[in-house]
Amino acid sequence: MELRQLEAFVAVAQELHFGRAATRLDLGQPTLSDLVRRLERELGTPLFHRTTRRVSLTEAGTVLLGHATGVLEAVSDAASAVRSIGGGEGGTVRLGYTPPVAPILAPHLCSGFAAIAPLVHIDQSQRWLPGLRQALADGVIDVAITCGLREPSPGVVTEVFASEPMLVGLRPGHRLAAQPDVDLQQLTEERLGITDPSLFPAWTASQLQALEAVGITPPTVLLRRTDLNAAGWLEQADVDWVLLIGSLTGGHVDTVIRPVTPTLDVAFVLQWMPSRSPSPAVARFVEHVLEAPLPSGWQTQPGHRRHLAP
Repeated sequence: MELRQLEAFVAVAQELHFGRAATRLDLGQPTLSDLVRRLERELGTPLFHRTTRRVSLTEAGTVLLGHATGVLEAVSDAASAVRSIGGGEGGTVRLGYTPPVAPILAPHLCSGFAAIAPLVHIDQSQRWLPGLRQALADGVIDVAITCGLREPSPGVVTEVFASEPMLVGLRPGHRLAAQPDVDLQQLTEERLGITDPSLFPAWTASQLQALEAVGITPPTVLLRRTDLNAAGWLEQADVDWVLLIGSLTGGHVDTVIRPVTPTLDVAFVLQWMPSRSPSPAVARFVEHVLEAPLPSGWQTQPGHRRHLAP
C-alpha cells in the first residue's frame, strides 16, 4: 500500500467523482483510476460502487477512509514538523548557564528568542562553572553562557558578547558612602568580601579578573554566607566592602551601592561547539544571542559577531 494510492482513494472518497478527484490531485483520470484499482486488488475487496451516474463507498471503503485520512494527516504533520526543525522554526535548544546569568540575562535572551521562534523549546539548566564546561564538552547542553571565563577550550567557540558594569557595596557609615561614585584606588587597603570560589567560581573569577585588569589587589576575605548576591555581608565585621553587578543587587536593603571608577565591567561569554553540526534551532539561538539588544544598562562587546555567517 503506497501513500499515492491512499491519496488517490481519499480524494475520490471525498469528492465521490473520479474527474474532480483527478483535478484536485493534478493527475490524469486514467492514472487516478489505476491507483485506486491497484489498491483494491492489494486489499482484495472493492472500495467503491461505480455506476455510470454515481460513485459511492462500499462498507470496506468507509472503514478504510477513516484510517487513510488519519494516516495522511499524520504524514503531513510529520513532514511539517521535520521541515520546521530543518528551517530552525522548531526543535530544542539545551541552554546551560551559571548563577550570575540567571537573574536578568537568561530570562531576557530566552523571552526575546521565544518571540521570534515560538515553536523552539529552550531547555534551561543552571550549573556551576565546572559542570557547565563538562556538560558542553559531553554534548549534554548545546549552548553555555557564563561570566569570568575567557580561556579557550578545545573545539569550543567562546564569544565575549556582553558586559555589565561593576558596582561597589559599602557600609552605610563608610567614609566614601556619601560620594556619587567610588574610586577603587581608595579601597586598595580595605578588606574586600569575596564569594567562595568553590561555590561560585564564575562570579569569583569575574571579580578577580576585573580588579586585576585595573591593577587593584585589595586584601580579600571569604564571605561566610553562601548566597550569590552576598546580601548578608554586613553581618560579617571583617569585611569592609563588596563588589556587585546590577543583576546581583537583590536583597541589599542597607548596603550603599555606588558606581566605581575606573569603570569595571563583568564580561559574559557565549560558548558552543560548531564541530557538532548544531541543529538549525541551535544555530538560530546563537545568532539571536549575538544579535539581540541587551538588557538596560548592559553593553555589547566589540567583535562579538565575528562568528556569524556574512
